[in-house]
Amino acid sequence: MAQPKLIVQIYPMMPADDEADRIAKAPIGRNSELYHRILHDWTDLVRLADDLGAWGISTIEHHLHSEGYEVGPNPGVLNGYWAAIVKNAYVGALGYVMATRDPIRVAEETAILDHLTKGKFFVGLARGYQSRWANILGQHSQAVATLGDKSDEDLLNRKLFEEKTEMLLKCWTEESVVLDGDSYVAPYPLDTGIVGYPAHEIAAKAGAPGEIDGDGVVRRVSVVPKPYTNPHPLVFMATSKSPETIVYCAEKGFIPTYFMKTSDIEKHAQLYVESAAAAGIKRRLGERQNIVRWPHVCKDEAQYDQRLRDYDLDIYKNFYGPFFPQFPNDPDTDHIASMKESDIFIGGSLERSKELWQDLIERVPSEYITLIWHYAQTPKEVVAEELTAFMQEILPTLEVPDFDAESAAV
Repeated sequence: MAQPKLIVQIYPMMPADDEADRIAKAPIGRNSELYHRILHDWTDLVRLADDLGAWGISTIEHHLHSEGYEVGPNPGVLNGYWAAIVKNAYVGALGYVMATRDPIRVAEETAILDHLTKGKFFVGLARGYQSRWANILGQHSQAVATLGDKSDEDLLNRKLFEEKTEMLLKCWTEESVVLDGDSYVAPYPLDTGIVGYPAHEIAAKAGAPGEIDGDGVVRRVSVVPKPYTNPHPLVFMATSKSPETIVYCAEKGFIPTYFMKTSDIEKHAQLYVESAAAAGIKRRLGERQNIVRWPHVCKDEAQYDQRLRDYDLDIYKNFYGPFFPQFPNDPDTDHIASMKESDIFIGGSLERSKELWQDLIERVPSEYITLIWHYAQTPKEVVAEELTAFMQEILPTLEVPDFDAESAAV
């Protein structure tokens, strides 16, 4: 048996005393001095997670959060910096919003990060659900944000996501590629190729076979560098409700990353095993599964309630609630009770936290766990205290099959 592999996900939530203070300090997301302090304090938490033995450290991709809830516009830059300061942990992001992205640029950036980390790098992919930024950055491919509601916009988003993800895989694994999609092509223009490329002679002789045709026209492109990891880094994929995403992950060998209730994870984890088997891939229950939770390890229930109120209420009420209907958000809602019942927050006293985590892992023996603290709304010292308690007191009590050993044996 083994312990789940722990990923610590950190992104700046610019701190305010409460909702009224956040409004008074608008736009707090543009507070350069505050962000600078948070960014460098963040480094201490990255080092701590690494020293405590966390498997991975990750961040997110979100843009234009002027109200300061999730300030994470460039995960690759942070991953590159972290690669220079961690000793053992993987680094990555959960994740790149592919419907809005240039697949060649993602392939290049992630391959470099894979080399910088000597293979201790993972790539997270996401479909994107925030229209304020996804519709803007995805405008050239008509990408729009989606909440998985099976609308025309949702189906288009999935189509664009899968199209660009397939292109990313080709760019990682093939010596040269032709990318022919509805939203993106390479070379461009595809029908004529790139005519008149001045250095076609040396490209034809020293480049990848087929890049240049007999007339000196660019007909294929070779994305460099190739990743350090063969055939490519581990891929995680965020999911909050769609069975279609689980089937897709199972077929591709991706790791679904669950932002959902435990009862839903149980069903989707089983679907993953069944879908992988249908694709000729043998997986055990829990293998390549990643459960996301927002934890608090406290001295008692009263402190748990207070930390939810101080560190999580603002974003839960004003951000999660409007996006996700499973989180009650009417004026009469007892938000603290709602958070505790949501099944995405998990906490209480150390003993209560142990019980909850042991029950969760017994129900879904997940290979990975991702923990999110709303840093820096949750102060650095509190994150450090709770992370240490989880790593030293809770994680050692959780057991899952040793999926790595079983894979090596196969």
